[in-house]
Amino acid sequence: MTETEPLIVVVEDDDGMRRALQRLLRVSGFDTLTFESAEAFVSANLARAPHCLVLDVQLPGASGPRFYEQLGVQRPPAVFITAHDSPATRSAILSAGGHELLTKPFVASDLLNAITRAVLRGASP
Repeated sequence: MTETEPLIVVVEDDDGMRRALQRLLRVSGFDTLTFESAEAFVSANLARAPHCLVLDVQLPGASGPRFYEQLGVQRPPAVFITAHDSPATRSAILSAGGHELLTKPFVASDLLNAITRAVLRGASP
């Protein structure tokens, strides 16, 4: 990992999806760390703050929106992903402070565009 590339943290419980997202983000020029749960991410106690989180909505333990809400005001922007889009899911994401939601399966360019928007939003003063 280098300090010059944005760090994107993926929290996704599906191993295959997590590996695919990691490969996509790395070949797209991002430093990437992946975790299978919100608890694993918290336990890692990262020395470097992520520029963006990619959070699965349906995580074991704390859901993606609940976890994001608990991070408080100093949290990085997030892109939420789910296989189960619904009005309740969208409401939970908005209530947690999220702006981006992609429904699986999604096109790689849609994810990269959502991450770029999120990173830019996070860089705003």
